[in-house]
Parts: sequence; C-alpha cells; structure tokens
Amino acid sequence: MRKLLIGLVLTFGLAGLAQAADPGAGEEIAQNQCVSCHGQNGVEPLQPNYARLAGLGEDYLFKQLSAIKSGDRNVPEMMGIVRGLDEQDMRNLAAYYDQQEMPRGEANPEKVDAGESLYRGGDLSRDVAACIACHGPKGLGNEPAGYPRLSGQSAEYVVKSLKDYRSGDRVYGPKSQIMGDIASKLNDDEIEAVAEYIEGLY
Repeated sequence: MRKLLIGLVLTFGLAGLAQAADPGAGEEIAQNQCVSCHGQNGVEPLQPNYARLAGLGEDYLFKQLSAIKSGDRNVPEMMGIVRGLDEQDMRNLAAYYDQQEMPRGEANPEKVDAGESLYRGGDLSRDVAACIACHGPKGLGNEPAGYPRLSGQSAEYVVKSLKDYRSGDRVYGPKSQIMGDIASKLNDDEIEAVAEYIEGLY
C-alpha cells in the first residue's frame, strides 16, 4: 500500500511538473495569434477598447482564456483563436503576457478627482465598494486572489469592461458577479472617471 501511495504521489507530481507554464512557448503563440489585435508584447492593442495584456496576472489571464474558450465569457472576436488552444497553450500564453511590462498611461486631468474618489473610497451611500479593496492602492492587483492589475490599462477598455459588467454581458462567475454588482450602480460619467484614473494610476 505504501509503495502504491508513493507511486501515486510521484505520478501526480511529475504530471504537475509537465504542466508548468512555458513563457517562451507562450511568446511563440502570441506572435502568431495575438499580436495583430493586442499589439507587440500585449501593450499596444490595435483598438483602444482591446485589452492591454501585459502584467495582468498569470492566473487571471489563464482563467480569462479558459472562460472565453468555454463560452462562459462571450468574446466573439477571440473564439476562433482560443478554439485551437489546449490548456497548456493557455497557461503558456498567460505566463508570457504576465512577464511583460504594462506601459504608463495618462489620465484625463478633468476626471481624475472623481475617479480617484470612487477608486479609493467607493460610495458607501449606494453600497459601491472601493476598487482599492481588491485591486490595491496602486492598481497592481492581487495575484493569489486572482484579481488583475488595473494600473495602466486603457481607459477605453476599462469603460467597455465596466459597461459589460453593468449590462450582465460579462457576469459568469463569483468574481464577475462582484463586478456586475458594483458596475450596476455606476452611471456613464462615473465609469469614465474611474477608467481615466486607472489608466494613469501608478
């Protein structure tokens, strides 16, 4: 029995090692599949409402790719790409993009104050939680908890994401339900303000 247990531990341990992410392999996939929309190294997307992928968090990126592939998160533009990726490919991609450096963005100075107020303090009168609680004071996220980096993300993408959460189009799991609840209480001006603040947050 002891030998059997040792064998199982070794087998599953080796299987775990085989699944370790390979950023180099992820870079190759990125160059072939992703650069045309998300830009070189995931920092300069073709469209401003596409995500900057650099440094968002390996676990977060992997889970987003998995959710898109399963259909839980609806991103029609990516379905043709993720359909051809297996789990190892997605882990490799996530590892590669997480190692890239997010560019420094610039916030619209006219909206920074309102955006900072919401990001740091939320709005207790409406039960709007502060972004800082999950994403940190500098927007660097919380990798172990699976909360992504926000700092430097394009304002246009953050606006699109918050509106998708608000409409329910991007609500499919526990963390997205939290975001859906928060976004449902924000108007367009508030969404734009917090998005601008996030792009310039460092």
